[in-house]
Amino acid sequence: MSLTNKQKQFLKSKAHDLKPVILLGANGLTEGVMAEIDSALNFHELIKIKVPGEDREQKVLIMDAIIRESKAEKVQVIGKILVLYRRSEDKKIQLPRG
Repeated sequence: MSLTNKQKQFLKSKAHDLKPVILLGANGLTEGVMAEIDSALNFHELIKIKVPGEDREQKVLIMDAIIRESKAEKVQVIGKILVLYRRSEDKKIQLPRG
């Protein structure tokens, strides 16, 4: 599923007031962290993840891995914060059409 610009703008506005639900620690991206991301996406559909680190390339690689492994859509990245969306079976968030 690919998000349109209109849908991304809608999700950005919904994500604005959210706090990060996942904070990557010193161990980085582990299986346990991926399991937490997966369950948070199933429950909330739209989440923020804080990816610390000063090395920009490393941060981008970690974010790309999270997106790929979680099968979620990247809504936006602001600094160290990654905003992800993945529709759950409950379809809690109604996206605008195209």
